[in-house]
Amino acid sequence: MHKSRLCTVIIDCENADLETAARFWSQALGRAAKEPQGSYLALEDRAGQPLVEVQRVSHPSRVHLDIESDDIEAEVKRLEALGARRVEHIRTWWVMEAPTGQRFCVIRPQRGELGPDANVWP
Repeated sequence: MHKSRLCTVIIDCENADLETAARFWSQALGRAAKEPQGSYLALEDRAGQPLVEVQRVSHPSRVHLDIESDDIEAEVKRLEALGARRVEHIRTWWVMEAPTGQRFCVIRPQRGELGPDANVWP
């Protein structure tokens, strides 16, 4: 048995100035921008809502979701059974692709222990 839940909305910005991109999304979403961390810049957290980060990338701009899980491999296998496919393993997470073409990541827990708000899978 393992748990998972929606964790983060990542706004991928192709070759963008990270602070300029984050300034737009900060104002658009009403969340203050934090300090950049490499190619990421997080916006302020909101209780009960997904994290939001702006990321500088080399591929075309898009939005992707992160699903956090206490057992990444079990969650990846569950999603593969639903039709997703593995695209790339990066450090500790998997980039996946849904049957409809959207990319998303399966990552370690980022918001603390997966509690009662998480899905429980056999």
